[in-house]
Amino acid sequence: MEINKLHKHLIDCKYLVSTDTRKIIPKSIFFALKGENFDGNDYAIEAIKKGASYAVVDTDLQNDSYKNQIIKVDNVLQTLQNLGKFNRKKSSAKVIALTGSNGKTSTKELIKSVLEIRFETICTDGNLNNHIGVPLSLLKIRPETEIAIIEMGANNFGEIDFLTNLIIPDIGYITNFGKAHLEGFKDLDGVIKGKTELYRWMFKEKRSLLINSDDKIQTKFIDDNSVTFGSNEKSNYNFKNISTQKVSVKYNNTIVSTNLYGNYNYSNVCAAISMGLLFEIDIDHISKKLVNFELKNNRSEIINKNDKKIILDAYNANPSSMISAIESFSLILGSKVAILGDMYELGNLKEQEHKHIIEICTCKKIDSCIFIGEIFFSQRIKKSSYYFFKNKVDFLNKFKTIESKNILIKGSRGMKMEEIYNRLL
Repeated sequence: MEINKLHKHLIDCKYLVSTDTRKIIPKSIFFALKGENFDGNDYAIEAIKKGASYAVVDTDLQNDSYKNQIIKVDNVLQTLQNLGKFNRKKSSAKVIALTGSNGKTSTKELIKSVLEIRFETICTDGNLNNHIGVPLSLLKIRPETEIAIIEMGANNFGEIDFLTNLIIPDIGYITNFGKAHLEGFKDLDGVIKGKTELYRWMFKEKRSLLINSDDKIQTKFIDDNSVTFGSNEKSNYNFKNISTQKVSVKYNNTIVSTNLYGNYNYSNVCAAISMGLLFEIDIDHISKKLVNFELKNNRSEIINKNDKKIILDAYNANPSSMISAIESFSLILGSKVAILGDMYELGNLKEQEHKHIIEICTCKKIDSCIFIGEIFFSQRIKKSSYYFFKNKVDFLNKFKTIESKNILIKGSRGMKMEEIYNRLL
C-alpha cells in the first residue's frame, strides 16, 4: 500500500497505533513487528478481534473474514518508520530532537512541562527512543500539535543519523557526552562521534542547535544557528546556580526553584528554561510551572519515608551518571549510605569502570557503601564500611533494614534496584 493511503487510514483511526496484542487500543492500526522471540504477523488476526481497525503485516494471511482489514506491505518495520516520517513532514509542528548520554528523558519531560504552558505539545513516551520508538512518537503528532519533542537513543554509530533523518528536526539538543554504551562506542571519543551525528545533520540543513556553553566539548560545535545557555555571560541565556539540596537557578532577577535533586539536573533545568525563552514564554510563568515539577519512574526521586530520605535513581546508570549521583549525594548532611548496582553495556571496560566508582566512593563523605552485582563483586576491596554482594538476594538476606538517614539507590536498568526500596524500606 502507498504510504499516503496508509496515512489516510491513520487519520481515520485518529492517529491510534498498537504494536502489542496485550495492549490493543480500540480502533487503532496494529503493526505486526518482529522480535527475537516473536513474529507479530502471528498475532495480527488476534489484534483485529480485540478491536484494531487494521493490521499491517508482511506475510500472507489466509483469512477471508478480515481481508479488508489486513494491509500487506513488504516490511512492517520500514513501513512504520516511513509512515512516521511522512506524518512528521505533513505537520506544521516545530520538532525538537534530543539525545545525550545522561538525562535525556528527564530533560525531555522538563522541556515539555515548560513548552506546554503556551503550546499544544507532545513528547516521546517514557524512553521509547530507538528505531521503533521514534516513529511511534512521530505518529503522535496530530494537526493540533504545535511542538513535538522526540528523544533519540543509540548504542552504536549511525543510529543517531538514521533517527535524525526520520525526525527532520527544527531544533537539536544534546544533553551531554558521557561513558555510556561503551560496547558499541568503545570510548568517550566514540560517544562524542556517535551523538554529534545530530549536530552534523543540523549543520548540513542549517537548523538551530541549543548548546550548553558550560560544556567545553559542546562549545566546539557552536555555529551561527546556535543558541547558547550557561553561566558564561556571553551566552544567549545566562544562569547562576544557587542550588543547595534541590536545584535552583537564577535568570536575570528571577529565581526558578524546583523539587529536583542533584547538581546533574542543573543543566537539564537550564536547558528547559532556555527552550521556553526561545519560544517566548515568560520567565515568571516558567518559574511557576517548574516549582512543582517532579520526576517519576525511579529517576532521581526523593522519597521521605520513616524519617529517612531516599534518593531513588534506579532507572539506569553508567559511569558518568553514577559519579554525578555520588558527588551530589556526598554533599547531603547527616548519615549516608549508598547502595549501588552494576552498570551494564561497558564492554571491555566494565571492570575498570566499576573499580573507578569504588575508588571515587572512598574519597567522598559517605558513611557506608553497599555494592551489588557480579562486576562490583569482582572488584571488591577490604574496607570496614564497604559491603559487596553478588546479587540482591544475598544483600537482602544480610540486611533487614538500613539505619542511615539518607540513602542513595542507583544501578543499571537490568539490576532493577527499585526492588531494594520495595523490599527494604
